[in-house]
Amino acid sequence: MSFVLGEYRIEGRRASEIAASVERAIGAGELQPGEVLPPMRQLAVYLEVNPNTVASAYRTLRDRGVIETAGRRGSRVRQRPASTAREAALGPVPPGVRDASDGNPDPALLPALGEALAAAAARSARRPTLYGAPTVATELERLARAAFEADGVPSGAIAVTSGALDAMERVLGAHLRPGDAVAVEDPGWGSLLDLIPGLGLRVVPVAVDDDGPLPEQVGRAIREGARALVVTDRAQNPTGAVLGAERSRELRQVLADHRDVLLIEDDHGHDIVDLPLHPLAAATDHWALIRSTAKAYGPDLRLAVLTGDAVTVDRVRGRQRLGPGWVSHLLQDAVVHLWRTGAVDPKAVADAYGRRRDALIDALADRGVRACGRSGMNVWIPVPDETGAVARLLHAGWAVAPGARFRLHSPPGIRVTISGLAEHELPELADAIATAVAPKEARRYD
Repeated sequence: MSFVLGEYRIEGRRASEIAASVERAIGAGELQPGEVLPPMRQLAVYLEVNPNTVASAYRTLRDRGVIETAGRRGSRVRQRPASTAREAALGPVPPGVRDASDGNPDPALLPALGEALAAAAARSARRPTLYGAPTVATELERLARAAFEADGVPSGAIAVTSGALDAMERVLGAHLRPGDAVAVEDPGWGSLLDLIPGLGLRVVPVAVDDDGPLPEQVGRAIREGARALVVTDRAQNPTGAVLGAERSRELRQVLADHRDVLLIEDDHGHDIVDLPLHPLAAATDHWALIRSTAKAYGPDLRLAVLTGDAVTVDRVRGRQRLGPGWVSHLLQDAVVHLWRTGAVDPKAVADAYGRRRDALIDALADRGVRACGRSGMNVWIPVPDETGAVARLLHAGWAVAPGARFRLHSPPGIRVTISGLAEHELPELADAIATAVAPKEARRYD
């Protein structure tokens, strides 16, 4: 049996078949975001199944972040189904258009990996890593712990994951269950905003300014039931916010009354930002601080280190053993080589990105356009008409990221990645942005 919804037929006799039918339709674009699904009893009648079967299918879809239920208003496809990444909303950059949308580091600032990989291969030839070996290479653990301690992070066990998002998924899964709420920065990292509903968790947005999450909003989110909080310490994506000493103290005061909240810190800006770390580590009973190698050493070097309380790290390691087992020691040893040889000069990288950020922000200010970006490789620009601004910039030869990829309740904006741009291009880009943001009022500045 099947139920016709628009031009699509929902099919199936079992809950898994019904859920799969809806997911296929969303993936194919035949069911659109916001589209209302039939009431459970009505669908059960048409499919000739028990209403409990449809209820189970809807529950599966909700836990996967595919649909949302709004009481008497029924169930509908999420505006951003977890099965569709936010990046999919932005098509390929047309030929001849300058790409300032992708969030990638500048390849010229990444170290060559040949020597590091050769050193790792040579070590493997001497001492192959076999089943039963420690999941974390001894020297990587030592160096990672020393770096954490130098930044004021309490000494603890170390785990290694395949990137920051993998670490966040494992930490969230170690403590939360479907239906739990997670407080996240708004605007914030689009991949995290996809991951949370994909795990069956609920997102509670927290506004940010140049110094990070607003303490009163963190407190509100926790009072509304958030069981976890994710904070970006430096180079916040997309705004470039940096958690300062005063904001860190204020957030610690908020968390002091909520020791049961799971705290996750993302320090992906390590080694590309020269501003000091002011960690919240150990502000709650269960916490983790994560450092990825992606921005400093290249996204394809899929490795992140995390530390945290003993229970959290032990759960992450234990679950990892039941899946991939460990992150390749070849990659771990390559990172050790990069760390030992000082392959990346954080100050030089930070200065290179800083000059481009500041040049664009200053040029925009001269044209009456407000923008922010204290650190990292992105500039966030509030705009009154996000869709129009993106389209006008594309027509002018510039691809930027629409703010919808990064925000929940925060006002519209666009994100410009400066890492792939030369300084001499920035005045021209600023002209195009000023025209795109306020096309009737903008004029060209020479």
